[in-house]
Amino acid sequence: MSRARKPTPSPDPRKNPRKPLPEELARDAVAHEEVAAGPADRVRMTFRVVLPRPVAETLVARAIREEKNIGMLVTELLEAAAKKGNG
Repeated sequence: MSRARKPTPSPDPRKNPRKPLPEELARDAVAHEEVAAGPADRVRMTFRVVLPRPVAETLVARAIREEKNIGMLVTELLEAAAKKGNG
């Protein structure tokens, strides 16, 4: 007994077949983040970072030398990396 195959539906020509760009996905993801107080156009992103103890100690020592809290130092490092790498 052979069964008749259903025809494969053709793609809808009205739909855009391309994948969204990473920048588009990032914009959508960040749009849902909490708006931070302070300078305009900033969002609060909360996450944990797991680091080897020597790396964590190095970062904390640097923050102490620069008289910054660790959150401010990490924010500056991430902003600099994002500008340098640009994606």
